[in-house]
Amino acid sequence: MSVEKDTLTRRGFLGVGSAAVAATGLFSIGKTASAREQDDSKYEAKSDKSATDPGPTNPVLDAANSDSTNPPASDAGGVQTFKYPFSFSHKRLHEGGWSREVTMRELAVSKSMAGVNMRLTAGGVRELHWHTASEWAFMLYGTARITCIDSDGKSFVTDVKEGDLWFFPTGIPHSIQGLGPDGCEFLLVFDDGNFSEYETVLLSDWMAHTPKEILAKNFGVSQKAVENMPKKELFIFQAEVPGSLEDDRRIAAGKLGPSPVDFAFRTMQHPATATNQTGEVRIVDSNSFKISTAIAAAIVTVKPGGVRELHWHPNADEWQYFFAGKGRMTVFATGGRARTMDFETGDVGYVQKTLPHYVENTGTTDLKFLEMFKSSFYQDLALSEWLVHTPPSLVTAHLQLDRATLDALPREKPLIMPGERRGRS
Repeated sequence: MSVEKDTLTRRGFLGVGSAAVAATGLFSIGKTASAREQDDSKYEAKSDKSATDPGPTNPVLDAANSDSTNPPASDAGGVQTFKYPFSFSHKRLHEGGWSREVTMRELAVSKSMAGVNMRLTAGGVRELHWHTASEWAFMLYGTARITCIDSDGKSFVTDVKEGDLWFFPTGIPHSIQGLGPDGCEFLLVFDDGNFSEYETVLLSDWMAHTPKEILAKNFGVSQKAVENMPKKELFIFQAEVPGSLEDDRRIAAGKLGPSPVDFAFRTMQHPATATNQTGEVRIVDSNSFKISTAIAAAIVTVKPGGVRELHWHPNADEWQYFFAGKGRMTVFATGGRARTMDFETGDVGYVQKTLPHYVENTGTTDLKFLEMFKSSFYQDLALSEWLVHTPPSLVTAHLQLDRATLDALPREKPLIMPGERRGRS
């Protein structure tokens, strides 16, 4: 067993207590004791009258962010915003689809990773290109055909559907095209918080900025033959729906043959890493998806009332994307600070490395989200895992818990914990 895989198998990934909420991201700037005391005084129990807000207000945003407008008593101190909805992002509309991004320019705490949400029509093409960052993708809807060549110039062509993944390392040229009947939508995650989809190497852009006489010499054709090449970038454009996968694979392979590297991952063909009646977790890292050496992921489902355990990640920041349901997350920061924020479909969250957090399903349907890490392997530590492997007398001295409570903590790998769905007063 590899060290990386052993790191995962020895870690719990979900599990303790249902007395929590949800959040992520924060300051690492220290404060004096007196400054913290002043902050803490603002978060003491308030009367109903103290919490009222005569306005003016934005009732729609307030209702969607109740844990910010009326934070739980357990929140304390100033914690940097760790949520940004894709709905706030500028959408680049093209004939053939659209795209929008969340980077550290939109979510300042998100320094290690960035995300792009993209839609392609049937036949719509994200043109041939490559990035200075690695690209990890998750199919949200429909079907697409992806292509690339590996470092030996051998071709890879395949079709992907909802729930499938792909990974293209830095500098690997690739394309994405929507298939029938209704194209596709997907999430792209990059291992650089400063990444922008505006900063890619595009085939059309490259050709437009290369002298025609050089192109003619390079391709061994007349200059007239290259006169009709695009004069500016395509980025996303409409084309015909591609033909059969077998034909595309055969023609692209040519004399070199197809690439031996599988750049796609069929998520649902693999068993869940951990599952119980309250949810499941699917870990995808270099142990199971060999090419994904720069980004690791967990695909999490939490049923109504359930809690994604109190835990932290020792090896990397966590970039999140919520793609179904509603929840809330609390992040605990240094200096006794904590903040709770609400999340729903389309929101991006972020938790800095080593900071404790948890996510609770506050809706009536399954909460589904991605946990993404700039790492070749997934790793987490759970609160319950820590406590049950510490001498009981030491834990009791800290938390004043009786032995029966300590004995009730999960002894095996903790899973998503059940609990009743709670509203806010």
